[in-house]
Amino acid sequence: MTMNALAQSENNALSVNMSNLFMVSEAISRSISPENITGEKGKGGMANPEDKDQKNVANAARAASELGTGWKVNPYVIINPGETFTMADIEGPGAIQHIWLTPTGNWRFSTLRIYWDDEKEPSVECPVGDFFCMGWGEYAPVSSLAVCVNPGSAFNCYWVMPFRKKCRITMENIDPEKPMRLYYQVDYTLTDIPDGAAYFHAQYRRTPYNSTSVYTIADGIKGKGQYVGVYMAWGVKNNGWWGEGEIKFYLDGDVKYPTICGTGTEDYFCGSYDFDTMIRNEAGIEEKQYTEFCTPYAGLPQVIRGDGHYKVMQRFGLYRWHVTDPVRFKKDLKVTIQDLGWHYGGRYLAQHSDISSVCYWYQTEPHASYPKYPDWSQLEIN
Repeated sequence: MTMNALAQSENNALSVNMSNLFMVSEAISRSISPENITGEKGKGGMANPEDKDQKNVANAARAASELGTGWKVNPYVIINPGETFTMADIEGPGAIQHIWLTPTGNWRFSTLRIYWDDEKEPSVECPVGDFFCMGWGEYAPVSSLAVCVNPGSAFNCYWVMPFRKKCRITMENIDPEKPMRLYYQVDYTLTDIPDGAAYFHAQYRRTPYNSTSVYTIADGIKGKGQYVGVYMAWGVKNNGWWGEGEIKFYLDGDVKYPTICGTGTEDYFCGSYDFDTMIRNEAGIEEKQYTEFCTPYAGLPQVIRGDGHYKVMQRFGLYRWHVTDPVRFKKDLKVTIQDLGWHYGGRYLAQHSDISSVCYWYQTEPHASYPKYPDWSQLEIN
């Protein structure tokens, strides 16, 4: 099916946009939340606040006790330390269209996983905060096409995720001490999936001390697909400008030199000149400062400047979505970015930053195994 034919098909719900939103479709809309854990038709809001034997189906029973069934009896779930909760288990074919959730606790200690069809290993495996561009565990507004983070910790994902047989989404609480409370909703459609549709993938990596001064965003990706974006949480350990490093895409057998090579970190994230603008400070004096921004495809939504007390390190959150310019690969893909700043006198400085990332891509299955997922102590922000 051609792109134009797919966009015009009334029987396919994967390409809905403002230009064809008026088209009717044979697709079926469904949604899963704690109030309808299976997503079945006509099965939402059935929890009974007076049923004392139900487990995890009446968490707001006291609040709803005067109103009864149908009045927000089970809007959230509790996930205890060490537990994995299945948020969704869906029979296909279909596609995830939107995920909304509000996790409590340490966002690095909540692990989001998504499995397609009959997979034993997940295609998505990330701390929930990093997946939604909140790698530093502090709220910052994000307004983009793929991810939105709204007050006061509402995580939204709009990546379209087609599947042919099954979709299973889980959340694991790896916090060794504290339970988490999770409100969530998974909106999806049951519809036919085109033969050429690839599966969504996302992989987390972290290097707390970047000894080589080259950070690996992705490696070992095997198959056919397209890289569609990255979120990076970048913690700088030295003074001065930190973002001179070039991003490099090694495609389909590239070894020593990449096919695609950028010109600098802020350039790749669609900014320029250190993300600086002239801002008048409290004393009325103009000075250069980092400037947060959010656009549909790229942004610097978070700058943590440090308080001079316990939080002394500069930390940055950045995203770049390749929605109109996906990087396509036929056999394999590796992506790196240099951890590079400035010495005195105009000389490059090889840095040793604390860097985390989530790489997002689509590919045909099966996918190669991911690196071993870190435990909570390796995820902790120091």
